[in-house]
Amino acid sequence: MFIEQTNIIIKLIWKAIWRGDKQNKIVYLTFDDGPTSNITPQILNILNKYNVKATFFCIGNNALQYPDTLKLIVEHGHIIGNHTMNHEKGFSMSAKNYLTSINNANKILQTPFFRPPYGRHTIKQNKLIKQQGYKIIMWDVITRDYNTKLSPVKVFSIVKQYTRNGSIIVFHDSEKASKNMLYALPKAIEWLQQEGYKFDTINNIHL
Repeated sequence: MFIEQTNIIIKLIWKAIWRGDKQNKIVYLTFDDGPTSNITPQILNILNKYNVKATFFCIGNNALQYPDTLKLIVEHGHIIGNHTMNHEKGFSMSAKNYLTSINNANKILQTPFFRPPYGRHTIKQNKLIKQQGYKIIMWDVITRDYNTKLSPVKVFSIVKQYTRNGSIIVFHDSEKASKNMLYALPKAIEWLQQEGYKFDTINNIHL
């Protein structure tokens, strides 16, 4: 559970949005590490099938490599977030260089929403990012679809076990996660709908 739902102590250290509306059955699907020319369109087709809008936290260099895919995300009515220029690890960089990566990515992505790769950054970085006007979006449930040791069925079960009102759910828009994600995503959407959940994008969370 420490991985799937973050410990309260960590939430106190990093000031960010971890969960949305706790009073209503609303969840927020998010996708990290794209866009990709192969996987992203498949995600968009799934979301379109179920009339669900989501948020994509994109890597700047991926967006440069696949500008048409980035454009497609926006044209489908989804929200873009910033995931740094090159998926940098905050702990291995100075606060200044980390912020430079974020700002460089934002020249392409044009978004106020930011999620740190690996979900980790320093307290100093956290403060500087917020001072720059970014809204830091973390998560309430991480599916671990990137873990190739997990089965697709297990990834789906994580959604079922940990989702609650206001959950910000993380899938990954990458080749590595694709097998688990492409199996679990439609099943998760169907299950969530059956349980009475509605879907929204992170820009509608009261920040």
